[in-house]
Amino acid sequence: MSGYDSNPFAEPVSDNPFNDPSVTQVTNSSVEPVDQYNPFPASDGLATQTTPAAPSPFQPAVLQPSTEPSPQATAAAAQANLLRQQEELERKAAELDRREQELQTRGPSGKENNWPPLPKSFPIKPCFYQDFSEEIPPEYQRVCKMMYYLWMFGCVALFLNLLACMAFFFTDAKQGVGFGLSILWLILFAPCSFLCWYRPVYKAFRTDSSFSFFFFFFVFFCQVVIFIIQAVGIPDWGNRNFPSFSLYFCCLFVCW
Repeated sequence: MSGYDSNPFAEPVSDNPFNDPSVTQVTNSSVEPVDQYNPFPASDGLATQTTPAAPSPFQPAVLQPSTEPSPQATAAAAQANLLRQQEELERKAAELDRREQELQTRGPSGKENNWPPLPKSFPIKPCFYQDFSEEIPPEYQRVCKMMYYLWMFGCVALFLNLLACMAFFFTDAKQGVGFGLSILWLILFAPCSFLCWYRPVYKAFRTDSSFSFFFFFFVFFCQVVIFIIQAVGIPDWGNRNFPSFSLYFCCLFVCW
């Protein structure tokens, strides 16, 4: 009934939103509004502390001075490199020459040559390798040695022929041609007989080569014919040692 008792002519009571207690408290507060808020207020009497910046892991770019070598230094380095390469090539060439000399000394068999048996201080080195017990089969060793002794005896016969011709030359100066030919026969037949029939027969016994046997028989037959002519003793042919050549043929028949 109270609603009916109120004055109908009074001003209506309206709900004023600004009369709300929360609104009036904010408007009457001493807090500065947002548009006047200073995030960096000046603080009197307080020491301002500054935090040092953390060091950067990246170094600043610094221009380095140019380190390119000068043309003179480049030329000197290139020349030194060429000299070093030249010394290396010369060293390799000397090593190749030494190995080649060793191979030539060892011969085709790959072993050090031992014939002729010359002293190590001699300027001429051995030219062949010869070992009957190692290279020749046991059943042919005796025959091969007999051929070697026959070659040596032929050289001795030629040397004795030289002495005989020299003796005739001392007694008669007209025998100079025979003495000169005797020297030629010794120098010519001694090494040629070794190379042309003894080494082929040695190789034939070592490798059982039919071609080496054929070559040996052909050359040895020619030498026998020459020794027969020398044994006859034709004047001025450098043949004055009939006993030595006759003994040579005796040894030849024994060997056969």
